[in-house]
Amino acid sequence: MDTTMIVLLLAAVVIISIVIIVASQMRERARIERARKITALEDSYNRANRLLSEIPGQYLTTDLKLLLIRRMEETCKDLKALKSDQPVSEWLSATQQLKKAVMDNEDRRPPVKIDSPEKSSYVKELLQNLFKMIEGMHKAGKIDSATAKKNLKFVLFLVHKTHADLHVFQARDYVKQNQIRKAIHAYHLASTEMGKSRDNPMAMKAVKSFRTRIKELEAMKDDESPGSRAEGQSRLDREWDTFLHDEEWRKKADYDD
Repeated sequence: MDTTMIVLLLAAVVIISIVIIVASQMRERARIERARKITALEDSYNRANRLLSEIPGQYLTTDLKLLLIRRMEETCKDLKALKSDQPVSEWLSATQQLKKAVMDNEDRRPPVKIDSPEKSSYVKELLQNLFKMIEGMHKAGKIDSATAKKNLKFVLFLVHKTHADLHVFQARDYVKQNQIRKAIHAYHLASTEMGKSRDNPMAMKAVKSFRTRIKELEAMKDDESPGSRAEGQSRLDREWDTFLHDEEWRKKADYDD
């Protein structure tokens, strides 16, 4: 075998080795990329599922539920295409059943009392994550601008309501302790929070209700009759506790600038 043949054989070996190495690296990169996509999609599904499960029931409108369910459906379909090892078919089936329940108005989620700063902060964090998710769906072209705008506005309103809920709970507690001045201050704070959503008719109705309650409490400061205080408090409690369940107000939530 002459020198030229040896050189050619060595060159061929080198080329074949390089091809094998490159192909192996490409397969590894593809494997890593697939694993990355699967992990991201699983995180997306779990995040949407967590928001749907942990956001207080009184905050979740049908529109918000359906947005979260749409996100879960999309991620399940993408995971199936990538052949994820997770029980994606079960996830998708459960999600589609939930979608039907929501559309049939059969999905009931319990309200959560916002009775501590920690709970208020946690719910606010959940709502902020929901806000980011809706923004991401809009940027990815999953929802149109009008849908994104309406729901983003409503989520911001809910963030303000979370703070107002805490102030109302504190105000009620102050009234029970006969600390009327502190109760008035707490209602002022609740009114300020709801006033941040001035373009929302629901928020403005709440502000009006708080102002009425403040006037009632101011008139009661020198009234030692616990019955009159309890009656006024009970009426406001009922109004506030059913605040997001009033169908007329829910319809008004679909507002535009």
